[in-house]
Amino acid sequence: MSPLAPLSRRRRILGWTWPVLLTAALVLAIWPRPVPTAYDLDGLGRVPVSAEGRIKPLDTVARTSLMILSGRQSLVVDGQQQGAMRFLVDLVAAPDRARDYPLFRIDHPNVLSLIGRSAADGKRHSLATIVPHLPALREQARQAAEVPPRARDAYQRAVLTLLARVDLVASLGRLEAPYVIPPLAPGEEWRPFATALAESGHGGGPPDPAVDAIGAIMSAYHQGQPDRFNEAVSAYLARLDGALPAETRSARVEIAFNRVQPFLVAAVLYLIAFLVGCGALLVRARGRGDGDGDGLRRAAIRLVVIGLILHSAGLLTRMWLQGRPPVTNLYSSAILTGWGCVVFGLAFERRYPLGLAVLKAALIGFVTLVVAHNLGNDGDTLEMMQAVLDTNVWLATHVVAVTLGYSATFFAGGLGALAIVIGATRRPADAASRALARMVTGILGFALFFSFTGTVLGGIWADQSWGRFWGWDPKENGAVLVVLMNALILHARWGGLIGLRGLMTLAVGGNIVTAWSWFGTNLLGVGLHAYGFMDSGAFWLIAFVLSQMAIIAVGLLRGRGGDDDRKVVVDRD
Repeated sequence: MSPLAPLSRRRRILGWTWPVLLTAALVLAIWPRPVPTAYDLDGLGRVPVSAEGRIKPLDTVARTSLMILSGRQSLVVDGQQQGAMRFLVDLVAAPDRARDYPLFRIDHPNVLSLIGRSAADGKRHSLATIVPHLPALREQARQAAEVPPRARDAYQRAVLTLLARVDLVASLGRLEAPYVIPPLAPGEEWRPFATALAESGHGGGPPDPAVDAIGAIMSAYHQGQPDRFNEAVSAYLARLDGALPAETRSARVEIAFNRVQPFLVAAVLYLIAFLVGCGALLVRARGRGDGDGDGLRRAAIRLVVIGLILHSAGLLTRMWLQGRPPVTNLYSSAILTGWGCVVFGLAFERRYPLGLAVLKAALIGFVTLVVAHNLGNDGDTLEMMQAVLDTNVWLATHVVAVTLGYSATFFAGGLGALAIVIGATRRPADAASRALARMVTGILGFALFFSFTGTVLGGIWADQSWGRFWGWDPKENGAVLVVLMNALILHARWGGLIGLRGLMTLAVGGNIVTAWSWFGTNLLGVGLHAYGFMDSGAFWLIAFVLSQMAIIAVGLLRGRGGDDDRKVVVDRD
């Protein structure tokens, strides 16, 4: 064995040590640190309940409810951080205290005026502030509800949203939702507390043990008796562990998932990897040591690999919790799209070690996770499927194939954009240009295969569900546009109609078509596939399209001057 082998092995170990330590530091940094309390709120958060069509821990109900109300998963009260469980328990057992919590995020100035506030008073307001103006709010909401949804203006939508959030707080405070009483006996179903309380001991029957347990927990909290509260929580969890072992195990896993936040940590790692990858390209461009940036390139790859591990772990955990394939809604499609781009990037970086594929993988991974984070602000991202989508076979074939087609198309377009940006600042080497062209052409082949296969499978699913293979639905049209765009680029390239510059420019155009199919058709709010409508997405979609058009313009302008663009990607002249 060469004496350099142990040294090389130690260097590899050290090379992986610092990204792992950085990841651990990120997990510790985001781990929730609520104000210390004598009450076992964490234990109560492990109690499984039924809400929005699925079984979940009470901790998730508290987090998602607070996210819907305030846009955050914690509260700042009197300068101290309060966890979501503290908010929920106070809402039920200490409502006088909860009335003053800054729960409701209100941005519209006219809605602020409706409750006697202005922008100078901040963005988040308490229930005590809103209650005196509730009759006026309900009247405005009644008038807004009479307007067709598509014709409502921003003020009307904001009024209806605020009233829905006030009603949510009232429902949580009365324990009407979630359903906290589990089926502890054969033939029972999940029930809200008020219903179960009315039925407990009815007709001389025995009292419901879950009603007694929940009542004892909340009574102890209301009376300020932490020891009795903790004993009641512990006894109730022990009973649930025996009666509902699968539900309690799932609740523990989901709470760990909530606290680790693997997608957030992965997004930060992707961002750091992107910055490191940019540094590698700068070093390589200037030829200043470090193997012309190879050390930084390897560091970026390691960060992306660890990010991908966390990304994959989060994806698999969601699948296990939901019992579904990876894509069930718009949020999860963003998660899988980013995952696919990162996998493609690492694979092509291994084949073409230029530092470009890993750089684009890190950027797209980060951006898609940020998109997913913003899509998750409206509640539980593990929501129940619509009935027509409740088919695991088609979710695992059609939806996954189409999403991977999106991933591959975005990745090819991202490489094209990167090539145009690099070419606008410096003349790339012919070898790098050829490698980029091979990467883009190869990934477009994947994109064509997955998008075409997924679209055909979608037609078969539609025929089984709705009795027709194709109906010119906006989403169906968007899907076929992606197929046609990928086929157009490949045929133009292989037929000699475009050179390298044309290939990269058209690949960026594929980003626009794919973004329209993915998000734009949902913004229309019409058709059988408009499951992920998001009212605030139009601005960001338009901004993205404009950015891609600007990159295309740069590519086209840089092509003027009579160069043979079959030799280089983008020239200066």
